[in-house]
Amino acid sequence: MGTRRREYDSEMKTIRIGNAAGFWGDNIDAPKRLAETGKLDYLTLEYLAELTLSILAYQKSKRPEAGFVTDVAPVVRSLVPSFKSQPSLKLVTNGGGMNPAGCAKAVAQVLREEGLEDVKIAACSGDDVLTNFDQHVQSGEQFLHFETGEPLIENGSPKVDIVSANAYLGAAGIADALAQGAQIVLTGRIADASLITGPAMHEFGWNWDDCEKLGGATVAGHLIECGAQSTGGIYSRWNEDLDLSNLGYPIAELAEDGSCVITKPDNTGGVVNTQTVAEQLVYEIGDPVRYMTPDVVADFSQVTLEEQGADRVLVEKGTGSTAPETYKVSMAYKDGFAGSAMIVVAGPNAVAKAKHSGELIRKRVQEGGFELAHYNYEIL
Repeated sequence: MGTRRREYDSEMKTIRIGNAAGFWGDNIDAPKRLAETGKLDYLTLEYLAELTLSILAYQKSKRPEAGFVTDVAPVVRSLVPSFKSQPSLKLVTNGGGMNPAGCAKAVAQVLREEGLEDVKIAACSGDDVLTNFDQHVQSGEQFLHFETGEPLIENGSPKVDIVSANAYLGAAGIADALAQGAQIVLTGRIADASLITGPAMHEFGWNWDDCEKLGGATVAGHLIECGAQSTGGIYSRWNEDLDLSNLGYPIAELAEDGSCVITKPDNTGGVVNTQTVAEQLVYEIGDPVRYMTPDVVADFSQVTLEEQGADRVLVEKGTGSTAPETYKVSMAYKDGFAGSAMIVVAGPNAVAKAKHSGELIRKRVQEGGFELAHYNYEIL
């Protein structure tokens, strides 16, 4: 580690990409603050977890026009001043969820109301495998359990009651949308890092076999995809001097060679250093030599981190190899119900009373004619 400041090649292009959401329910004010202070080329919002898709699928089953992240339209409204003052700012988000087209309609309504009818919106779909599931099965495609390898299809039919099935797509749709002039790109389930790889593909004109550069961009995407985790939100060395009340969200200064600098806006809380970046680098990655995305199989094992002063970390030597031939699918199916409750027990013999209460509930459920697959109670 050192303190040398990166000197970019004068001919090497760089772009600033900030991510202001790591999940649905993240700080709804963060996108506006990051757009206003981050001097960004691109603002990304990563909303989708596997559970989120299940929730959105349920909502869409009740209302066909629903199924997208409801935060997107209000966030776009909050970004209107930034769109007006920064005409080149672009927004890329997977908040389209199970219904990117429906999300686009909601966003378009906001833009019309705010006098921004000329802003071009793109909706990227194709991840929802369930819409033509029978065709996939009939074509001989296999759906195997990720951990056990067991087939989920038997005699041409699903063995479970599937609620949602979404393939993790890559950056191609985003890059195509940007090439067609879209300023706002709304996707369904794509790999998280592809939110950053897509703009890089468009801006730098990379080919899909530029695996080393794609691997570097995937590292950058992974480092900022979880929002404020890389700026101190999960810092293991937290102390009382670390202000998280005005937590800054991360920015990747991504260079044409695939390297990047991770930073955050000035005068915001949190911290960016080699420790916060390293902790995010190894977060949810599995094999660091084969971090598989639809765009590239990234190799994190040789990545170097170097502090360049306050809240700036240079990230280099991310690389990669050819993308896998198969896609990961997030599939949810109905498998019963789960319930939980908390009971306050006070006074003498509280522990014994609590144990008795736990057994009492179990017996009442059995008397009601229900057999529980699992039952557990804890006394705190």
